[in-house]
Amino acid sequence: MASSIGNEKNVNPVLRISQLDALELNKALEQLVWSQFTSCFHGFKPGVLAHFEPEIKAFLCFILWKFTVYSKNATVGQTILNIQYKNNLSQTEKYQPLSKHQKLWYLIFTVGGRWLEERCYDLFSNRQQQSFCKIRSCISFGSGLLKLCGLLNFLVFLRKGTFATLTERILGIRSVFCKPRSIRQIGFEYMNRELLWHGFAEFLIYLLPLINVQKLKLKISSWCSPIAGLSNSENTLATHCRECSLCGEWPTMPHTIGCPHVFCYYCIQSNFLFDMYFTCPKCGSEVHNLQPLKYKI
Repeated sequence: MASSIGNEKNVNPVLRISQLDALELNKALEQLVWSQFTSCFHGFKPGVLAHFEPEIKAFLCFILWKFTVYSKNATVGQTILNIQYKNNLSQTEKYQPLSKHQKLWYLIFTVGGRWLEERCYDLFSNRQQQSFCKIRSCISFGSGLLKLCGLLNFLVFLRKGTFATLTERILGIRSVFCKPRSIRQIGFEYMNRELLWHGFAEFLIYLLPLINVQKLKLKISSWCSPIAGLSNSENTLATHCRECSLCGEWPTMPHTIGCPHVFCYYCIQSNFLFDMYFTCPKCGSEVHNLQPLKYKI
């Protein structure tokens, strides 16, 4: 965004994206300060700050203005991005800080205007008299007109790259770099990593429903245990119905599938309904005939 005006040789114009980033950082800081302040009153009665919320917000914004714009000619977001305000009304070529009048009017427009809008809305929202209705309509009209002017100013800002807000244009203050700007370097490592993991996650979401996890688990279990030559202890447990071959607990309503092993009815029935080719995890036998085990107590 090269400058074509001769009197701007000693200042460095700011990119549009940097000015917008600074505004977003300022909003995030105000929300953070407000959330930290309200967290101190969690133990109090709910709604204790509701009646004085506009005044408290204005006071907190006043403190931020005192230590940022008034002291350093830059907001917190601008300081992070190496930006500061310049008095654009001065006729000199070099950088000129803001005057006290510009700083005070900046406070009035930003903090005072927001407080006035919120407080007037609370004062006249529940009034039913004709005079209050007229005042409320005038305030609403003025607020809408300011928002319209802000929209037009934003369109002009996108075209020319100066005065991101209506307040800056009215007061004649613009954003410039504190130091000569270097080439903006953008790293795509994080973006590439996110795209890679996002694609891998979508692949897993598509693939997992196609895998029969239960059958795979039983197949691995059958590979781990010997198919033939069972130990005497396992045969004894199966014979005396003391262990379900699936859950390992005492069998409930013990059933057999044609092999020497015993299963709970709910275990074998649910697995057989889930997989028609279910095999015994101990010996690998298929389900030939599901029958209850006959035994004597």
